[in-house]
This record gives sequence, C-alpha cells and structure tokens, in this order.
Amino acid sequence: MSEPPAPAQILAVCTGNICRSPAVERLLAARLAGTDVQVSSAGTRAVVGHAVSAPMIPLVAAAGAETDGFAARQLTADLIREADLVIALTRTHRSEIVELVPGAVRRTFTLLELARLVAHVDPQALHDAGGTPGARVRALPALAAGVRHVAGSGPTDVADPIGGSDAVYRASYDELAPAVDTLAAALLH
Repeated sequence: MSEPPAPAQILAVCTGNICRSPAVERLLAARLAGTDVQVSSAGTRAVVGHAVSAPMIPLVAAAGAETDGFAARQLTADLIREADLVIALTRTHRSEIVELVPGAVRRTFTLLELARLVAHVDPQALHDAGGTPGARVRALPALAAGVRHVAGSGPTDVADPIGGSDAVYRASYDELAPAVDTLAAALLH
C-alpha cells in the first residue's frame, strides 16, 4: 500500500510578512482546514519573528481565522521550491520570487490575478485534475495559465496598509479576502 502524497503547499508572499500575506495564509488555511493543503507565508523583507500587524488581527478574526502563534519569516529560495503554488500580493513580489527561483515562474501568480484566472478555469477540469484540494492545487497553475488569454486584465496588486489607519487596513483586507474566497471555493469543489 502506497503512502498518500504529501500535502500540497501554498506560499503567500508580501513585503514584511505581517499584514497581507499572513491574512491570506490564515484565511486560506481556515477555508482549507482538514484538507491535504498546507498554507504558509513569508516576506521579501520580513519583520522576522513579529506577529500579525494589530489592525489586521480583528479583520482576520471576524472572518473566522486565527492569528495566534504567527511569526513573520523571511522568504527563501527553499520555501519557494517547496511550494506547489506561490501567491504574491503584488507584481513586484512576483518578480522578486521569480528572481530567487526562476523555475517558479509557472506556479507564481499575484493573488488578484489568480482569482481572476480561477473564475475562467473550467470547474470540471479542475475537479478532474484530482479528487482532493491538494491535487487541485498542483493542477491549478497550468489550468490558470491556460485561460490567461480569456481572463483579460485587471488589478494585480493588493495595497500595503502598513502604517495606515484602520480604514486603510480595511481597504487592503477588502481587496484580498474575496480573492482568497474565490480560490478556496475552486479548490474545494
């Protein structure tokens, strides 16, 4: 009897790893809890060891996800190589990821771009790619790339709220949360 495959790995990346990417990590992990998917995050210039930025905590908590125990960490080439899907919060982050690991270009998307592409991926094709969310995570990069020509363009970057007011944090959260929900729904069905 063969071992089940290792959980699929999703890595979310922003700058400091204390606002946007931890929100994506914790929201997506909460949506995919109990599946064969693990979600983590890192920062291109991480505030290593720091908790989630205080104004982001109640936003994430109100959506049913926990921020306890979070500690920011620096993005490394190994983290990128281990990920089946890399989600950048801006085009600049995407460029920095691909600069570290050029081979990750085909499995690295900005969050907003990926949500737009997922809306055009045939749900049956994604379902046929595997019976588990983990199998769908592994299939998603190729399927998403295959619909770029029909998905059109749109916003790609989630604004960095660091140092901003609660309203600025809310605006950033309101950009990323629907995209996380779109991605989670596609992986679960």
